[in-house]
Amino acid sequence: MAGWRRPQWLSRNVAVLSGVSLLQDSASELLYPVLPILLTSVLGAPAAVVGLVEGLAEGAAAIMKYLSGRLSDRVGRKPLVGLGYGLAALGKVIVALSWAWPVVLVGRVVDRTGKGIRSAPRDALLATDVPEEHLGRVFGFHRFADTGGAVIGPLLGLAVLELANGNIRVALWVAVIPAVLSVLLVSLTKDHPVTVAQPPAPSASSAARPVVRVAPLPPVFKRVTVVLGLIALVNFPDALVLLRVSETGFSTVAVVGVYVVYNLVYALVSYPAGVLTDRLSRPRVYALGLVCFAVGYLGLGLVDGGWAVVALMAVYGGFNGFTDGVGKAWISTLVPPASRGRAQGIFQGLSGGAVLAAGLWAGLLWDAGPGHGVVPLVVSGSVAAVAAVGLWTAGSRIR
Repeated sequence: MAGWRRPQWLSRNVAVLSGVSLLQDSASELLYPVLPILLTSVLGAPAAVVGLVEGLAEGAAAIMKYLSGRLSDRVGRKPLVGLGYGLAALGKVIVALSWAWPVVLVGRVVDRTGKGIRSAPRDALLATDVPEEHLGRVFGFHRFADTGGAVIGPLLGLAVLELANGNIRVALWVAVIPAVLSVLLVSLTKDHPVTVAQPPAPSASSAARPVVRVAPLPPVFKRVTVVLGLIALVNFPDALVLLRVSETGFSTVAVVGVYVVYNLVYALVSYPAGVLTDRLSRPRVYALGLVCFAVGYLGLGLVDGGWAVVALMAVYGGFNGFTDGVGKAWISTLVPPASRGRAQGIFQGLSGGAVLAAGLWAGLLWDAGPGHGVVPLVVSGSVAAVAAVGLWTAGSRIR
């Protein structure tokens, strides 16, 4: 467009990686809403297996986020981003080939391992060449694009299911196409030389044993990471939330449609939330997301079906919109630029490990009490409500 100038914050990496994430999330979110139905209805696994599969997959992602974050600050970020997206595509092929739930487990672990490898170095690349005061906007825009893929994917899935007479297998294979395209697009990103703090000149006695000292991360980073990690212990995988939607009487196509609504709200909230967090206290913006979480989980645990489920999933979409990009921007501003890969790896690794634990306990309690996930949803929603009050009250004091 004539006269249009690219905003200062919209760097080449931000534009390319947002496109990559849009494609990859189109693939992932085409697959994701049908996954619990594939496991329980097609492959005959119990509900606890859904929590197990997603929990272990997120656990693998958590470990790799931590390791790749540390590695990316030393060896470079682009190769790890490419490897991560490549493994994610391979994982989707394995799921499409599955004939028993353990094969789905392998595919999901490979997929999420790829996510773990790419996430921290990708987020470090996003922050490169961007003024710190615009980091919230950058991560918000990236989440908007990423979640835009999460809207396109389920819509594509609905079209495929309609054309294939509800054949889930066909939808799984279609998901492989955008996943492969995202891998090819990574080549357009621009990496930067990694700067590592140089150790002091060795003395004669220590010349044979050179030691590289890595600067410690600030105490405020550790405090924020621990707080957000503890909150994540009640955030079990969305596959279980979708299982709850299915168990309230929604068909496979309807579940996918509800998931589109959830992701649409997530996408629409992400960028404004990023802009907001560049201006206001990040803990309070994060608290708004926890309010959405509490309303969504408590509501889904208490209603029996109907349009209330759709409305609650829309509210729940605000949770990630207000917390995902906001959390990453928050972490990036707490550490020096050279340590952002390591910091994102620790933060995302701890959060992923918490989701693993949440998936396991929620899956085990899924049939407790009234059943159909009521107990874990009500427990998690209640804890999130308390956490929202705590973060809002703390305001900027924990930054």
